[in-house]
Parts: sequence; C-alpha cells; structure tokens
Amino acid sequence: MNLKRSSALLGVLAVASTLTLSACGSDNNDSTTGAAKIDVACGGKSALKASGSTAQKNAMDRFVAAYEANCSSAKLDYTASGSGAGVNEFLGGQTDFAGSDSPLDAKKGEVDKAAARCGSPAWNLPAVFGPIAVAYNVPGIDDLVLDPPTMAKIFDGEISTWDDAHIKALNTAKADKLPSDKIGVVFRSDESGTTDNFQKYLDSAGGWTKGAGKAFQGGVGEGAKGSDGTSAAIANTKFTITYTEWSFAKAQKLTTARVLTAATSNDPKPVDLTSESAAKAIDAVKVSGQGNDLVLDNSSIYKPTTGGAYPIMLATYEIVCSKYSDADTAKAVKAFLTSAVGNGQTGLADAGYVPLPDSFKTKLTTAISAIS
Repeated sequence: MNLKRSSALLGVLAVASTLTLSACGSDNNDSTTGAAKIDVACGGKSALKASGSTAQKNAMDRFVAAYEANCSSAKLDYTASGSGAGVNEFLGGQTDFAGSDSPLDAKKGEVDKAAARCGSPAWNLPAVFGPIAVAYNVPGIDDLVLDPPTMAKIFDGEISTWDDAHIKALNTAKADKLPSDKIGVVFRSDESGTTDNFQKYLDSAGGWTKGAGKAFQGGVGEGAKGSDGTSAAIANTKFTITYTEWSFAKAQKLTTARVLTAATSNDPKPVDLTSESAAKAIDAVKVSGQGNDLVLDNSSIYKPTTGGAYPIMLATYEIVCSKYSDADTAKAVKAFLTSAVGNGQTGLADAGYVPLPDSFKTKLTTAISAIS
C-alpha cells in the first residue's frame, strides 16, 4: 500500500512512537489511593504477569493499585503491548491472563488454542468499558457532528477534505468555516482490538466495506503505535483525525466529534461523548456468550435504539482460564479480578472509562467465583 506521506505528520508520529504508555496514564494513577480496601481472598501466586490491550492500560493501573492495597504481598506486572500481542502471549503460556479489546476468535483458532493452553475452556470477561472517541484537530472547529456513513467515507479516503459536502451537510451552522485542507487520517499501526471494534462499528452502522479485524483496512493515512501514539499525533498535527479510547483523548485534551445515529435512534440528535451517554449504551448491551464466557453482542451497542446513547464503545476483556493448571495461579487471578470489579472501579470515570453497571458486576462476580 502506497500512502501519500506528510513530513510534518511523520515527524510527529516518530516522536509519538517514543512515548511510553505509563507516561500517558501516570497523572491518573493516584485515584485509587483513597479508595477503601475491600475483603478479598488473597493468597496464591505472589507475582502475576499479564499483557495486552493498551485501551485498558489506565484502568489497569487502578486495578493493580487496588489489588496490591487489598493483598499487601501481591504483585501484578501488566505490559500494555496491544491486544494481539497479549492474546499471543497468553496462548503461548507466557502470561497468566490477557487483556484484549476483542474476545478470542474461533475462526483464527484462538478458542481451541486457549483451551489447549489452559487444559480447560478460556473465558472472556468484560472488565473495562471505554468509549472510542473520534478525535480531530481542526483549528477554529471545536464542535463537529459526524454520522457513521460519513466516518466510513473519511476513514476509507472517499472523503478527503474537511469542506466535503457530506461534512458540511451535518454542520450547516459552521459550513463556511470548514477548511479545504486535506484530512490526515491517523490509524493504529499495531494490531489492536480498538481498530477491530471501530471497523466493526463502521461496518454495522456506516456501510464500511473494507472489513474488520485488528489491522486497519482503510487504505489511507499514517499509522502510529498504540493509543498514546495516535492521540499524540492528533494533538500535535493540524487537520488530522483518528479513533482512540476516550481515556487517551482526555489525557491529551483532544476535541472529539459528536455522533449522529439517526438511522437507528428513536431520538436522532447528535450525541456528545460523556459518562452518561456511554452508560446508556452499556445498559442496553446483550451477552452472546454462553455461561460464564461473557462475550458481548456489540451490535446492541453500535445501533442504539434509545436516544442519547453513545454508540462507539469497546469492552476490554480479561481472557482467563476457567480452570488453571495450578491452584496458586487461580487464587491470585481471582483475587486480582475481585479487586478490579470492587475498589478498582474508583476513579475510572475521571480517566475516561465507564464504571461497571451493577448488573455486570453481578455477572462478572459469578464468573470470577467460578474460576478454579
């Protein structure tokens, strides 16, 4: 694929690639300090290891802090290497569990490989809900409305300038202020469940024809590694647009688009990305998995039927063995997950995540208790 490259954008992407995820989330890590400890059945393996989703990195910082507060001698090392790497490392037995923005894919053999690695079925447990923001940098435009078909056309290159007629039609009050500059699409260069979820959303609601998957299929733009990389690129480069987790958009103080879901909502008004609008989407989500394998039916989020629900959401899963080969690992994993859904929820909203609804806490607690 030959991409037309902007030297300015490439320079920013080179700088962004050197940023660490910990730096991006560090100013949020103290929110669990004042959280009350909860009663957890601690013990087992003293040092857990996990890796995966960058989308849940800032939430994982809180979960780890809560776990270590509840269980004073416990440690967990989480490497935010991306969902694809996290799943592969879990399947290879290098980690105790994986963080992923997408559940295990049976078509890719991941379900069978996980069962072989665990000696039992693996479960996908949605522990973190985070909206995907459509973040942009257009000087003078601090309020932008986009709908799914227009987003699909932007991210596949069919719409290439900010003053395109489709964008103007959604933003009539400021149509004359939209510049003729070329749209600089920034996408995740690494395999990512965030990319997978965003493309699935465009496919479901916007007529996207490029396909889904953890690799970006749009064929336009420039790639940046990790959510920190894409967010930094937007913050530092004019006339760009990307998809990124709300937590990273907030950390970089990015402007985000309002989303119009006129095709499905019974109250078709542009929806701002807020904790309240995201919570409305979660309230309507359905589970398609069986038993304690809590795989979600994302179509119930992507096409909201009630007004005011923000439709571009991802659920970050913790992929665990339903039965571990040793009891010490199982006990520690259960203690960590109990902390995550307990006092680990403190401060999540401030970081751009949506605290777990009570109904999900009940389902997750049931599944966590069943791990052996």
